Amino acid sequence: MTASRTLTARSAWHAVPRHQVRRFAEIALAEAPALAEEIMGEIRREYPHLPVVLDDSGEPMALIGIRRAIEAFVRHLAQGDHTVGRPTVPPGVFQDFGRGEGRGGRSLDALQATYRMGVRMAWRRFAEIGQRLDIPPPAMYELVDAGYEYLDGLVDQSVRGYAEAAARQAGERLRLQRRLMDLMLAEHHRGDPSDALAERAARIGWPVPGRVAAGVLLRPAREAVAPAVGQGVLLDMEHERPRMVVPEPDAAGRRELLDRALAGWSGAIGPPVPVTEAAKSLRWAEAAVRLMERGLLPSGEVLYCAEHTEALVLLQPEELIDDLALRCLAPLAHCAPAHGQRLAQTLLAWLETRGGAPEVAARLGVHPQTVRYRLRQIRELFGGSVDDPDRRFELELVLRAHRLRGLLGNAVK
Repeated sequence: MTASRTLTARSAWHAVPRHQVRRFAEIALAEAPALAEEIMGEIRREYPHLPVVLDDSGEPMALIGIRRAIEAFVRHLAQGDHTVGRPTVPPGVFQDFGRGEGRGGRSLDALQATYRMGVRMAWRRFAEIGQRLDIPPPAMYELVDAGYEYLDGLVDQSVRGYAEAAARQAGERLRLQRRLMDLMLAEHHRGDPSDALAERAARIGWPVPGRVAAGVLLRPAREAVAPAVGQGVLLDMEHERPRMVVPEPDAAGRRELLDRALAGWSGAIGPPVPVTEAAKSLRWAEAAVRLMERGLLPSGEVLYCAEHTEALVLLQPEELIDDLALRCLAPLAHCAPAHGQRLAQTLLAWLETRGGAPEVAARLGVHPQTVRYRLRQIRELFGGSVDDPDRRFELELVLRAHRLRGLLGNAVK
């Protein structure tokens, strides 16, 4: 027999005389307060950890909810119209129960168990009343089915409240997390930010690490779902370019977890720094992303700035490097472009190897005699300045920057 039988014209309750139905309802309503107290007492014995919330008059909200639920169920039966659907669950109270469980960080398991206990105890009381009034067994069986269908409604209300509380808590945690990240990634602080960081971190249960790395992500698509970066990694998806803070980035296994979580994303993660200097890490990550967008660093993946130090150091101060290049490479300005490029490649290879013609030739893939010829030309153009350590450093700096920008081209034989 299914609960739907209580909703059709064939309900066994239609065969019960109306005066018996009314009498059943009168007795059940009269006993509802005592039954609610009995159910409440049993719940307190079985589940002593469940919190007791009082209303403004000091009465337990749970007791009020149980009493209202019993009364609503019985009144529906007393109406005598079994085609209008299952009894309406009293709004508000059971939704509040679910909210309370959600806010307390508990599951709904214990709450649902108390509901089932209440239904069983109510059924026993209704069965006693039915026996006293000679209500036919088929009608009482239907009452059981209706009771469990009613239970489903109570659970639905609680689940709705639980979901609302969970969503509200998640939203609040994200708000607090963004505030923590804003403070951590701010360029300037008034005084020592340690205390403020600790206070904001404690509000979301985030253990303050000794070192962090800040990251900037580029969305693979506008509607991209946030990457599952794992517990402890702070992520702010509200920015056009999502930002994140990775605690203890050098911890064992951290790199592998991030690589898996960020598959399909691109961006950059700055160098590890003390937690109070996270803004510095973010600054390098942003610089790396700008270079990626210009094609000067590999794109399509999440880069680690610590692995691209040369590019970040040499390509960042463009104006200074360009000015230095004009002065250092002035002797090549009067050479034909292709010949000047070959001489620049040879000069950089010589500076990097500090070797003779054979070593430079092997690096460039040309004949040693060709290298000797070019080195003689370089000495004619640059003079004795190529023997000065400071000048050699400037030349290597400029030429490495040019190579990173692709201005040296491929080795020309």
